[in-house]
Amino acid sequence: MNWIDLIPVAAGLYLLFRGWRFFRPPLDPAAAAAAVKEGRAVLIDVREPGEWAGGVITPAALLPLSDLSGDRRAWGPFLERNRDRRLMLYCLSGSRSGLAAAKLRREGYQAVNAGTFHGWRRAGWKVVPPPAS
Repeated sequence: MNWIDLIPVAAGLYLLFRGWRFFRPPLDPAAAAAAVKEGRAVLIDVREPGEWAGGVITPAALLPLSDLSGDRRAWGPFLERNRDRRLMLYCLSGSRSGLAAAKLRREGYQAVNAGTFHGWRRAGWKVVPPPAS
C-alpha cells in the first residue's frame, strides 16, 4: 500500500473526528434540568418561529438559528445578559442546536447541544404555546 492509497482513509478518519467534535453528543435533558432550575444555565429553543406554533418548552428562550447566523437582533442582547451562564440549546432533531452550540463555543460561550424538543418534553418539562409576537 502506498501513501496515495492512505489519503481516502485519512480523510475519512479526519471527517469522523471532526464530526464528533463538531456536534458532540447531545446533553440529556434530565441531567440539564437542575442547572436550568438553579439559574446556572439557560435553555434556548433555536427552532424557527413557525415551528414554535406546536409549543415550546418553558422556560426556554426563543432564539432562532437564523438570527444567530444573521444580524443577531435577538441573540445579541441575550448573549450579553447571559455571558456567564451555560447555554443549553435544543431544536427538533438536535442538528441545528448542535450547529448553534458549536458556533457559540468558537466564540467563547459555554454552549452545549441539549438535544431535542421531544426529549425535553419526555423529561417532564412543560410545553406551552409560544408568546404572541
